[in-house]
Amino acid sequence: MGVSPKQIGLYAALIGLSGGAGWLGHRYAALESARLQAETARTAALRASALETSLDTRAQVASLPVPNNPNFIADAVERVGASVVRIDASRSVRGVPDAFENPLFKRFFGEDLPPESQLPDRVEQGTGSGFILTPEGQLITNAHVVEGADTVTVTLTDARTFEGKVVGVDAITDIAVIKIEATNLPAAPLGSTDELAPGQWAIAIGNPLGLDNTVTAGIISALDRSSSQVGISDKRVRFIQTDAAINPGNSGGPLLNAQGEVIGMNTAIRANAQGLGFAIPIETAKRISDQLFSNGEVQHPYLGIQMVNLSPEMRERINTDAELDIKIEAETGVLIVRVMEQTPAESAGLKRGDIIKKVNGVDVSDATEVQAQVESSRIGEALMVEIDRGGDAQTIEVKPTTLPEDLQ
Repeated sequence: MGVSPKQIGLYAALIGLSGGAGWLGHRYAALESARLQAETARTAALRASALETSLDTRAQVASLPVPNNPNFIADAVERVGASVVRIDASRSVRGVPDAFENPLFKRFFGEDLPPESQLPDRVEQGTGSGFILTPEGQLITNAHVVEGADTVTVTLTDARTFEGKVVGVDAITDIAVIKIEATNLPAAPLGSTDELAPGQWAIAIGNPLGLDNTVTAGIISALDRSSSQVGISDKRVRFIQTDAAINPGNSGGPLLNAQGEVIGMNTAIRANAQGLGFAIPIETAKRISDQLFSNGEVQHPYLGIQMVNLSPEMRERINTDAELDIKIEAETGVLIVRVMEQTPAESAGLKRGDIIKKVNGVDVSDATEVQAQVESSRIGEALMVEIDRGGDAQTIEVKPTTLPEDLQ
């Protein structure tokens, strides 16, 4: 089967595939299937590990300050609540409404529908959340909240409404920024995830299911969840996991710590999840929003490689594939299985079969860690990639370029 860039998961933001071409077709599908099995096993291991909290983690959580104030959640909401906004977006679309494809509809009204060109435009509306970054009306939300919107209306907690201008959208991180014409607005206090640990309090504020100013609370369940684990594998984000209730409409709202500081932006719920929500770390949200307000876009670094995480099963599958023509001795690591043409990786001399050990001096053990190091690099500046090439250790200097638009 063909594999599109969006389906490739961890690699989509780094490579540049236009489809299952050449050897990539059914062979890569087999590799991807094996990778997904390994990822499933890894996720199961993570869940098992979470059930048996280590003594070190218990000691770390025990050393964290416990709020003395029994009303600390109310105080946190009091501090941030006024900076949380409701975002109503509407867009005009043309085409056959989903309801018309329902078999029951066709049974009673027939199969014949007018051509799409003859169908009138209809308006789709959606509601999400956001929060104020500056008193001058700079706001942040999720990209999917305002994607394709013709009009955006921002409602403050004091019931004032403003027409919002979408200044920039970054689909790779699912972040968008909005500007409204207002002053002296209550900006949300931003915190940090540097000291964040599983077991700490987490407070979510937003407008789930259209219910304005809803507050839920729980704990930080895990850190550094990969986009593939979360189920949105085309994103370049390491997510915070929380059991604070997050529902449709919470997207774009803040996740707070016990002190009432924003530590993340609520962004995703898994369709099959119960009690699982995910947030973009505030450092990522702020970095991307700054670029969007300054330039209207974000330039993501791009190498042009396709990677798989090695395992004994993956190693055997690769070594027995004659067309891949790779013989691997290692059973762990990050293996380059394709170098795209006319990319920084090709120009620098990276080759299929190279095993990535370090990026900019940082040890990497899986593709998501490589991706994180690439994302934190600067376009046009040297990125040092340490590899194992047939048992020979080498360091190759790569200068990332901007991620092509057709991959964003």
